[in-house]
Amino acid sequence: MLIDFKEQQPKERYQLMVKTVIPRPIAWIVTQGEVLNVAPFSYFTPLSSEPATLIVSIGHKSDGTPKDTLRNLRESKKCVVCIVDEEHFEAMHFSSKPLENTQSEAAVFDIEMQNVLEGFPPMPKGIKVAFFCEYLQEVALKGSKTIPIIVEIKHLYLEDKIISDKEKINLEFSSIARVGRGYASLREDIKTPKIP
Repeated sequence: MLIDFKEQQPKERYQLMVKTVIPRPIAWIVTQGEVLNVAPFSYFTPLSSEPATLIVSIGHKSDGTPKDTLRNLRESKKCVVCIVDEEHFEAMHFSSKPLENTQSEAAVFDIEMQNVLEGFPPMPKGIKVAFFCEYLQEVALKGSKTIPIIVEIKHLYLEDKIISDKEKINLEFSSIARVGRGYASLREDIKTPKIP
């Protein structure tokens, strides 16, 4: 089967992409605006190591206005991108619910926060991996209703207990990812074959 994307509606393309680009990591992004905003995004990936950057596509609200994460990033230029583990799975999923821009997901869903780095928003308490980032640029994606945002990593937070080798910075950590429209945890390592 060969599917011509020109013949597919945007919603159909979305369904095909989320069913085939798997797993997709989840960026649980904290930004500060009028209130603290905590929201998950699965159109997210590393972009480059020089400069050290991540890219996340952020859509708009149903009324066409920018999502709070996008608005806050444009204004404050700072965010914390958290990688979600099983401990935070439920809170992350709940935080995807649209709220009024005067409501904070942290307050509504009782997400305990902790300050880690001065000058950046707090992050959910107990997060094991987080990137402290600054807004770098937006990508003008013709015809898109989402805005790809590039953020530059300024600091990486790793909880000490997940570091199995401090010299090599080996990590013992299982994250949650989107698989199709559902979720899965990444638990099993597959042995890397030797290249002949």
